[in-house]
Amino acid sequence: MKPTGIALAHALPPALKDGLARFGEVKVVGRDAAAMAGCSVYVTTPSGPVDAALLQAMPESLGLIASIGVGTDHLDLAAASEHGVQVSNTPVVTEDTADLTWALLMATCRRLTECERLLRQDDWAAAHTVLGSRVHGKTLGIVGFGAIGQAVARRARGFDMEVLYYGPNRKESAEAASNAQYCADLETLLARADFVSLNCPLTPATQHLMNAETLAQMKAGAILINTGRGPLIDESALVTALESGNLGGAGLDVFEFEPQVTPALLGFDTVTLLPHIGSATGECRMDMALRVMGNIQAWFAEQPIPDNCTAR
Repeated sequence: MKPTGIALAHALPPALKDGLARFGEVKVVGRDAAAMAGCSVYVTTPSGPVDAALLQAMPESLGLIASIGVGTDHLDLAAASEHGVQVSNTPVVTEDTADLTWALLMATCRRLTECERLLRQDDWAAAHTVLGSRVHGKTLGIVGFGAIGQAVARRARGFDMEVLYYGPNRKESAEAASNAQYCADLETLLARADFVSLNCPLTPATQHLMNAETLAQMKAGAILINTGRGPLIDESALVTALESGNLGGAGLDVFEFEPQVTPALLGFDTVTLLPHIGSATGECRMDMALRVMGNIQAWFAEQPIPDNCTAR
């Protein structure tokens, strides 16, 4: 019989912790592998990385890493498979992240945070001198055309936009739903798009995808949106591009050195900054909680885990 203990990388909301308690004892252990003794499930999030060293140190009883969130870049899936540990995620953030992508795009293009700041400072006249960028009728370039990228593209139809996308594979079956056009190379997309949205996963191939060279390839005055992962962008190069004026602005929900923000980014009125809140709606967080509990329930019942990342 499997040990019923559940180890947590971080403290969780009381309702979720209470829900997990029906499977067994729940305790917060951080990265202390010794404290995981008697546990067979380790619950973590993107801010709690699980690398090969931690997997090596985990007790043999631990057979499932249940991650809350859709990304898996914080998890060493190869090492998990090597150690016979299964990994699950909670891929239920698509629509809420797409909504936030558009919120960032609109706020950055229309410079809403700057206007609000001036209004709160009782400077109505100064706020009226701030001019943003038109959104409707422009060209949107989406890097990464998975579930979230496709959801972002569908929303563009209401703005009568031309939609381009780039990724390792063309997805012709998904193009019709958003009238999107495939670009065979990133350079073509960057040269044509007024707005570029990063919706791809973080992998060794995509780390610093947006760097000095690719940022220079963007259309003059274009705006960059990132709701994917922070290290997709070389933030030092981003600061330089913003200072040069070639880049029109940026909307960022994620950061290269999260939770730290590159200090220079705080000084640009053309940059909108959010603290990684793509899934931060009550409904989405409830969906995530139910999904992680469903994966854990399947594990204890010795049934196939619905969101088994190591089986993909």
